[in-house]
Amino acid sequence: MGTEKDWERIVRRMEQLLRLKSFPVAFKMLQKKEDLNRIPFMRRPNRKGTLCQLINLVRNSDWTVGADADDLLSPVCGSILGLNDTPGYHKDGTFRSIVWVKKKEEAMRYETSIQRLPLGKYEAVALAPLVYNPFEPDIVLIYANPAQMMLLINSLQVEDYEVMNFSCVGESSCSDAIARCYLTGKPSLTIPCFGERRYGHAQDDELVMAVPSLMMEKALRGMETLYRRGVRYPISLAGAEQDLSGAFPGAYSEVNQLEAIRGKDNRLLVAVTGGIASGKSSVSKMLEELGAPIVDFDVLAREIVEPGKPAWKDIVAYFGEQVLEQGRMIDRKKLSHIVFRDMEKRKKLESFTHPRIIEEAAKRANEITEKNPNAIIQVAVPLLIEINLQYKFHKVLLVYVPREIQLERLMKRDGITREAAESILKAQLPIDEKLGYADYVVHNEGTLEETRRHVEQVWEELKKCQKSVGRKE
Repeated sequence: MGTEKDWERIVRRMEQLLRLKSFPVAFKMLQKKEDLNRIPFMRRPNRKGTLCQLINLVRNSDWTVGADADDLLSPVCGSILGLNDTPGYHKDGTFRSIVWVKKKEEAMRYETSIQRLPLGKYEAVALAPLVYNPFEPDIVLIYANPAQMMLLINSLQVEDYEVMNFSCVGESSCSDAIARCYLTGKPSLTIPCFGERRYGHAQDDELVMAVPSLMMEKALRGMETLYRRGVRYPISLAGAEQDLSGAFPGAYSEVNQLEAIRGKDNRLLVAVTGGIASGKSSVSKMLEELGAPIVDFDVLAREIVEPGKPAWKDIVAYFGEQVLEQGRMIDRKKLSHIVFRDMEKRKKLESFTHPRIIEEAAKRANEITEKNPNAIIQVAVPLLIEINLQYKFHKVLLVYVPREIQLERLMKRDGITREAAESILKAQLPIDEKLGYADYVVHNEGTLEETRRHVEQVWEELKKCQKSVGRKE
């Protein structure tokens, strides 16, 4: 059985960001039990066992395992997976009333509350560490503590937000996670039950979430986004008796700073962004010709680190004089090399430069609106999404070209190999992912005249937006 996705890349990055203690489990239902024999490194039980034992062998013993109804010790496991029918002494309430509830009537309600896969649809189940690309899973089981799970939920909510509803039937919690995820097609979080803790060795602090395999990349994208915005695991503690004004996320601490750049007049700030070699400069020039003055973050970024300025002093104090050229200017290439693979150093550099760039951008915008309070101002920010500044502007305009065209243009522009161009693109968010942040998109893969027509169409929309009374907060 082959896989369509590079699960190793996805899992390794998720393990790094969540600091998981055990393997995410690839879980797949098979219509024919003979299909188990097609899975590499498959181990079949040599005795009857439980589903939670199989899960534990995967996530903590690094095994690939599979089972059919005859391999399972309890009909409870098989019935939840639809491998066998629920026995009569379960349906009439006898089984659950022995331990878990007071009366048989309550036990019958218990049984009917347990979600199960359709009877007879499948003949076997396969489980394996997802990181090894064993097969294309239906769902993925992730075990983690409550703080890690909260971050996973937040990650899944970054795109297409919705409230997540979870359930707990009590004992037989595999129904809440596995069967519910299959039946609803949505992530399902639950509390591992007594059986899973006793027989499957789930730890006291662990919860389990089943995630549809199609949502794993979405979860990772959300996690990467939150990481860039400072929401990470482990969660650093801000003491109960401390001043928290500097510890709140940007949504709380920076909302009052928006006025500095958005102003109180009728200006419309449009962030213009894209990907490398997408043609941002050409589009910005067209907008400028139509009447949109430009504030360029790249220009400001060079100005604020001139020798002797506050950002320059902070950078030299932190990184040392090794980052200086002979003329005491910042060696941008050397500094970029230092922070390229070190997220913490990059965040430190951003803390020196971004506030000063924003401050200078606000000054330039104010100078423009002193002359024209109704100005539509374009602010060119190449890495707008990567550094999470999109919220500071009224609108976001994305200059878009397909990735393959990006590669071709980058290779031609810089005279580099495809491998080198691929490496550069990997340092930025994929341009297709940026589409979800854009209010306006200019397609720049065609001729110059086609691009100009797209820009003119967007310009008309921007003028309507600028006049809109509802724009002002």
